[in-house]
Amino acid sequence: MSDELGQQRPERQIRVLVDGHGGDDAPEMVLDALQQVLSPAFASQFLLPLTFGIVGQEGLLRPLLEKRGLTDRVTLVPAADIIGMCDAPALALRRKKNSSIHVGARMVRDGDWDALVSAGNTGALMAVSKFILKTLPGIDRPAIASMIPASNNGRTLMLDAGANSECTSDHLVQFAIMGSCYMQAAEGIEYPRVGLLNIGSEEIKGTDVIKLTSAKLADSELNYIGNVEGTDLFGNDVDVVVCDGFVGNVALKTMEGTARFLAENMRSELTSGLVAKTGALMARSALKRFKDKVNPGKYNGAPLLGLNGIVVKSHGGADADSFTCAIGVACREVSENLTDRITESVQELMDA
Repeated sequence: MSDELGQQRPERQIRVLVDGHGGDDAPEMVLDALQQVLSPAFASQFLLPLTFGIVGQEGLLRPLLEKRGLTDRVTLVPAADIIGMCDAPALALRRKKNSSIHVGARMVRDGDWDALVSAGNTGALMAVSKFILKTLPGIDRPAIASMIPASNNGRTLMLDAGANSECTSDHLVQFAIMGSCYMQAAEGIEYPRVGLLNIGSEEIKGTDVIKLTSAKLADSELNYIGNVEGTDLFGNDVDVVVCDGFVGNVALKTMEGTARFLAENMRSELTSGLVAKTGALMARSALKRFKDKVNPGKYNGAPLLGLNGIVVKSHGGADADSFTCAIGVACREVSENLTDRITESVQELMDA
């Protein structure tokens, strides 16, 4: 369809910018992931065409792009500075305004790119993104939303997973609203079941903040099912689990450590003798499915919900496969126009 001037309207695209310096193994890991997402197999997941860029120090990244033959397929966005994993967020925000995270966030704010994906410093990414992109109307603090596996191939969204170590009851209610809206838009769940992570299911348990939050959620329009415990995180009884960032991050890291522990010990036991090796060979397909199910990298890519733009946080220790998953999360958010949909849903629930 053409406009009044007879010019062809530009085709909508999914434009994702990645941080070239984020993560323990960057930039090589990031470039490996870019090669994966440029494949036809990755593109086949989406109806819209994909465009990718990498933001970072040109002198370092350009030769690497040339070496891999990616200069014509990946746009290089120059950024002079790098925010280290140990840099304090406040200092990174004030003193490194030409860092890859700063430049990337400004590109999203200005509409040059649709999303930013980074495996860099979590605190700095959150601080810079909040300062540049601002929060959605009705939202005081963004939250890191992490998807975790559940029974029967289900998925549960947990937030906050590390952005806000101390929260008020109003903050937790806002997280619940954003999480519910996200699961409606991203997973197609009409009435997501929302639970509040606590040390017990009884109403009398928990801190004063948790008790007040529970009362507010019970009076809201959300499908609030009450308190849930850590043992409920992998079940089928809840779709959105709400907690502060301190509890959420501890829970998430515990899950990742448990998954590695199980995988390493199972590998050791299944290679301990001839009989074990024979049994492992016979159960190879089942073991592979189990490994995929508990692999934390498969669920890598945590959106920073509540921002006026799409930013996805990847695990700092991500490999190329895991970072590819994070890029996929960003692509799906753009494809589903999640920022606008969450904004509308949040406003409706706030007004209810």
